[in-house]
Amino acid sequence: MKTTLIATQKLLNVFIVDDSQIVRDRLTSLLNEVGSINIVGYADNPLSATESIVALQPDIIILDIFLLGGSGIHVLKNIRSLNITSKVIVLTNYAQEQYRKKCFEEGADFFFDKSIEFDRIVDVIQKIRVAA
Repeated sequence: MKTTLIATQKLLNVFIVDDSQIVRDRLTSLLNEVGSINIVGYADNPLSATESIVALQPDIIILDIFLLGGSGIHVLKNIRSLNITSKVIVLTNYAQEQYRKKCFEEGADFFFDKSIEFDRIVDVIQKIRVAA
C-alpha cells in the first residue's frame, strides 16, 4: 500500500481596512479565489480598525492610507506600538514617495498602488504563506 502525503496550505486570517465598499468587495473576491484565506473582518475607520486588529490578531492586514475620520498610517503606528506582528500590506491610491517612506518607517511590510498593483496582493499573500 502506497501512502501519499498531501501538503495542506496554512489558513491565513486576513483583515481588510478600507473605507470603500467597492475595494473591500474586490479584495474579498480576489482573495476568495486564492483559497486557504479567511477574511476575519473589515473596518473603514481607524478606531474600529485598531480595536479589531488587536482583538483578532490576523496574519495579514490590508490597509488603506486614507480612511473615514483618519489615517491608516496612524493605525499602522498604533498596532506596531502594541507589538502586533501581522504582515501589513498598504494598498492605496496615494502611492507618492512620501507616503511610501512613512508607511515603511511605521512598520509596513509591503506598499502597493491600487491603480496599477492591485493584483500583486495575491502574489504577496502566496509568498507570506510559503514563509509561514
